[in-house]
Amino acid sequence: MTPDRLTLGSFQVYGVRDGFFWLDGGSMFGVVPKVLWQKIYPSDAENRIHLGLNSILIDTGRVRILVDTGIGPDLKPRLREFYSLEREPGLPGALERIGFKVEDIDFVINTHLHFDHCGGNTCRGSRGEFVPTFPAAEYIIQKCEWETGLNPSNRDKPSYFHQYFLPLQKHGRLRLVEGDSEIVPGVKAVMAAGHTSCHQCVKVQSQGQTLFFLGDMVPTSGHVGLPYIMSYDLFPQETMENKLKFFRQAMEEDWIVAFNHDPDCFFGRIAEKDGKFVCRALDASS
Repeated sequence: MTPDRLTLGSFQVYGVRDGFFWLDGGSMFGVVPKVLWQKIYPSDAENRIHLGLNSILIDTGRVRILVDTGIGPDLKPRLREFYSLEREPGLPGALERIGFKVEDIDFVINTHLHFDHCGGNTCRGSRGEFVPTFPAAEYIIQKCEWETGLNPSNRDKPSYFHQYFLPLQKHGRLRLVEGDSEIVPGVKAVMAAGHTSCHQCVKVQSQGQTLFFLGDMVPTSGHVGLPYIMSYDLFPQETMENKLKFFRQAMEEDWIVAFNHDPDCFFGRIAEKDGKFVCRALDASS
């Protein structure tokens, strides 16, 4: 298990989880044969692998920024069973364990609007309606991702649940950005298409140190190898090109990277071994 808290320059960065779930291993690794990926992520009897619903909390000392919100509390029972969702205490509870309340969050950045990344954006209000979970936060979403979420293709429709993002607009908590965008000094949304056409990562910089939240471009440390791309990705060639571009920069500039779905590893560094990219998980002394 890697550390779940880092000092990045003058910032504090926390790894927090909404829980765990199970997805088909073949779908998670695309064209890579099972004989290879099962060495990294052994599957259960139904060919599923155990994954985390990871977020990061960035505390700059002035504002607090949460990146992605997991599945959240309102997934239908049949889907909870289908994904064998494990969600105790959930993201709000995980934040409370490190001393933060939902009211303390100033910004929420969604890498994209698939339900396992934005389901915790909203929760049920006193009258049963969906309201923003983080009532003081401004939610940052790429404009083209928002438009895709409102009108997804037939292939993508099962991944977008309007109740997780439409209430943000109704309650005046939505901010749409276009392309690379600075959210606050030191925190930037960075376009990295591939998984979706408007997927974004998050770059965090303070006092010469950099952390890069990979989102679903590289969901786990087991996906660092260039061919290890999910079959869920709409544009796998773009995913591969972006992985190559960002990995080279990560090694040159000694970035820390953060993983969205790794069940054990929040943070690591990209390295090269025998001509292939690998992940070096951070340990407590890193």
